[in-house]
Amino acid sequence: MRGPYQGAGGHDHHVREFVRHLVGRGIRIELVDVPEWGSAALPSESRDPWFDTLAAPVDAQAVLHFCMPHQVRPVRGRLNVNYTMFEADRIPERWARLNRSHDLVIVPTFSSRDAWRARGFPESRIRLCPLGVDVDLFHPDVEPLTLSDRQGRPVREYRTRVLNVSEITPRKNLLALLRVWLRATRRGDDAILIVKVGRFPPGATVHLMRDLDATERAIGKSRREAAPMLFTEQILADRDMPRLFAAATHYWSMSHGEGWDQPMIEAGATGLRLIAPMHSAYTAYLDGSIARMIPARLVSVDASGDGDMRPLFAGARWWNPDETAAADAVRDAVDGRDRTASTARARIAANLTWTHATAKLFAILEKLHRQHDRPFPAGAA
Repeated sequence: MRGPYQGAGGHDHHVREFVRHLVGRGIRIELVDVPEWGSAALPSESRDPWFDTLAAPVDAQAVLHFCMPHQVRPVRGRLNVNYTMFEADRIPERWARLNRSHDLVIVPTFSSRDAWRARGFPESRIRLCPLGVDVDLFHPDVEPLTLSDRQGRPVREYRTRVLNVSEITPRKNLLALLRVWLRATRRGDDAILIVKVGRFPPGATVHLMRDLDATERAIGKSRREAAPMLFTEQILADRDMPRLFAAATHYWSMSHGEGWDQPMIEAGATGLRLIAPMHSAYTAYLDGSIARMIPARLVSVDASGDGDMRPLFAGARWWNPDETAAADAVRDAVDGRDRTASTARARIAANLTWTHATAKLFAILEKLHRQHDRPFPAGAA
C-alpha cells in the first residue's frame, strides 16, 4: 500500500484505517508513505509507531495506491490499483490518461465515478467502495473536548455549538460559511461557531482572518454584532478527534464539492445534527430525513487562490451552496427549530463502518486477483 499515513489530514486517516482493518483480516502489507501529499504532519506523540513497523517488503501481487492519479508510481509485474476521488464534475484529462495505465480505479461514491465518466474513462474500470467511520469511537457519549471562547466562557455552556473542520482552500468555501454566520446570527444568541482549520499551507489562517476582515467591511457587519466564532489550529490525534465532535451539537459544511467529507460522517456518527449542501458525495449518504440539505447549483470552478491545485480544476464545475437557504438553516439551529426525525448515526452504523468498507475493498481486490489469475494473499480471513 502506498499512501499518506503520517499526517493529520483526512486522506492520511483513511490510509491508516484501511491498513488497520486489512491487517486485521490477515493481509500482510508493506506500507509506503507518499510524502508529497502535503498535509500537516502529526506530532510524534500523536503518531502510532505501529505503522512504521510495516516497512518490510512483502511478496505482494498488487499495489494499492491511495493518492491522486499523477502521484501513482506503478510497480512493474504487479496489479496497480488507485483508490482516489474528485470534488468537481470532471477529472483532469491527465488523470484519465494516467489511470488508463492502471488495472483499476476505486472511488468512494457515484459522484466521483461520474467525474471519471465525464472524461471518457470506461466505467468497467471503476469500482465503488465507500469509506467508513469507527462508530465505537465516534458516539454521543464521548467526553467532550474542553474548549473556551475568547472571553474564557466554556463552549459547553452554549446551547447551540456548530462545528466545521476544514483545510483552508477555496473548495471548502469557508468565507461563505463565515459570511452566512455573520448574517444569520446576532450578538446575544446562545450559539457559537467552532472552526477547526488545518495548518497547511503555512500562513493560510492569517490570510483567512484578513479575508474575514474584508468580508465584515463588505457586508457592513462585524463579528462583535454576531454570535461568537472560535478558530482553532489544534492538531488532534485519531484517538482525540471524537472529543472535538462531542463538544458540538451541529456540524455544518458549505463546501463546493466533496469526494467524501470524513468529518461530516464522523459528526453523523457522534449524533450531531447535520447541515450539508445537496451535492457531490453528500447525496450518497445524507438526505432530508437525517440532515438539513442546502440547495446548490453548478458553477465554473474558481480555484484562483488554490496554488498547485488550480490546474486540476481547469474547465470543471463544482457546486455553489445557496447562502440564503444556509442562513435559514443556521437560524433554525440557533433557535432550536431544526429537529429532524432522527440523526444520521443509525444509518452510518448500519452501512458505513470501517468493517463494511474493508469488506468491500477486500472483495474488489480478491475479484481482481482472480480475473488476472494471481494468487490472493495466503491467510486472508
